[in-house]
Amino acid sequence: MVEISSKSHFKLFNYFLLFLVGGVFTLSTTLVSCKAPSTPEQAANASNSTKTKVLHMGYMTAGDLLKIKGLLEKRLTPLGISVEWSKFAAGPQLLEAMNVGSVDFGFVGETPPIFAQASGVPFVYVASSKPGTGQETAVVVDKDSPIKTIADLKGKGLAFQRATAQQYFVLKVLEEAGLKLSDIKHINLTPLETRAAFERKSVDAAVIGDPHLALFQKTGSIRIIRDGKGITTQGAYWLGSRNFVKDNPDVVKIILEEVNNVGKWAEANPHQVAELISPESKIDVSTLELVSKRRRYTLRPLSEEVLSGQQKIADLFYEQKFITKKINVKEATLSSEQYAALTPSVVKP
Repeated sequence: MVEISSKSHFKLFNYFLLFLVGGVFTLSTTLVSCKAPSTPEQAANASNSTKTKVLHMGYMTAGDLLKIKGLLEKRLTPLGISVEWSKFAAGPQLLEAMNVGSVDFGFVGETPPIFAQASGVPFVYVASSKPGTGQETAVVVDKDSPIKTIADLKGKGLAFQRATAQQYFVLKVLEEAGLKLSDIKHINLTPLETRAAFERKSVDAAVIGDPHLALFQKTGSIRIIRDGKGITTQGAYWLGSRNFVKDNPDVVKIILEEVNNVGKWAEANPHQVAELISPESKIDVSTLELVSKRRRYTLRPLSEEVLSGQQKIADLFYEQKFITKKINVKEATLSSEQYAALTPSVVKP
């Protein structure tokens, strides 16, 4: 397994330097894999339509079922393609590696691609996962805190990680309570740092996401004042290096087939998912089962509705001066013909 340093390769990500348990809980494999080409001739035909001999996959520190089960290797070895895996703390670091050519393909939340596009990272959106229940992220306080509502946060310190999905969540939560980001004291911490600061009671409140949120809930030491339920979110995205996706549509299609298959399996079997992830993530099965139940894993195509939603987030971040360059999300997409070639028929809106 290849480990990628989290040292920044471009300035917008230079604050993502500490190792953490990924807030994006990536579950991307299947126990019922699609079959590899059944004849040498079919394998040769598929191989001729690809240019890569090594697929560089990025995944999060919480673990990846696709890697654990070796299913991409089973599909791609007959095509003469090997798979190398690199582990990352979170989406910004993965995109950082994609920017310098160390990663071909990976899964990130809704916000990191916006910052990456503003920085010129040459990626494309390939597919989208469906949003979770919203219960996987929350603004929390100590169980004995006098803070009862989001409105009570005015003038208080709130810890969350900038340039992640947490930032969009905070904006929407504050807006709902009639507040702006300037009405609170933002403490920019990674999820692992946030967890430590919260445990020391050195912050008034914090945005905590799974698996940390599930772990805190298990102890009974927190009180949730607002989770993400009912707040419109985009879900997450599978992204690829533009050149890799353009040159290897058959490989991309295989990846998406496996991802969508596991989506169906994972949503029906959260306990089995937790059992497989637990050894690598070093989190107990019962906690991971709760995390799994709150997520959605099946894919959906990049429809106009999905892209429009992502554009609204990008526009909001530009208005808030979180990014200095106004971006057009569609510039990080492919043509309809290219999507038709690489999107499996089972991936439906």
